[in-house]
Amino acid sequence: MWIREATMADASGIAKVHVDSWRTTYKGIVPDEYLSNLSYEQRKDLWQKNIGRKNNYVLVAENSEEQIVGFADAWKRENNFEQNSIDLTSIYLLDSYQGKGVGKKLLGMLFQYFNQENYNKVFVEVLEENNTRFFYEYYGACLVETIQIEVGGKTLNESIYVWKDVKEVLEQIRT
Repeated sequence: MWIREATMADASGIAKVHVDSWRTTYKGIVPDEYLSNLSYEQRKDLWQKNIGRKNNYVLVAENSEEQIVGFADAWKRENNFEQNSIDLTSIYLLDSYQGKGVGKKLLGMLFQYFNQENYNKVFVEVLEENNTRFFYEYYGACLVETIQIEVGGKTLNESIYVWKDVKEVLEQIRT
């Protein structure tokens, strides 16, 4: 497994993982119609913009065949007014690569970047029904707020977590 910073050429591969992982991760949580209407082409356009955005840090995970099987990204959301903080905006993996340590590697690379850039706090938003929240909790993220959002016409609870010590998370990931 190889983790590296994304390039513009990765937009299609990231889009495929994005759509496919949403369809497996959010099945039964997000309306089926919304999931079936997700488009590789629309997500490719989104990821071209995301990769090109100045303050966005995007990573990809590749398998031995150099296929993108996961990705992660981070940037400071417009509603984040905390000094020296950033938002972990996504970690997604194809279903067949979950539970194999790829997410931990992506998280580790993100936190190395956060440390290098002198961020103190890291926020992450995750749907309350998404089991990924347990992954974040395992690595020390603390729930600070639950809000309601709408996805595909359905109101869902979104949990907002924070890590208050980047170095502490790096230590935990290394052990």
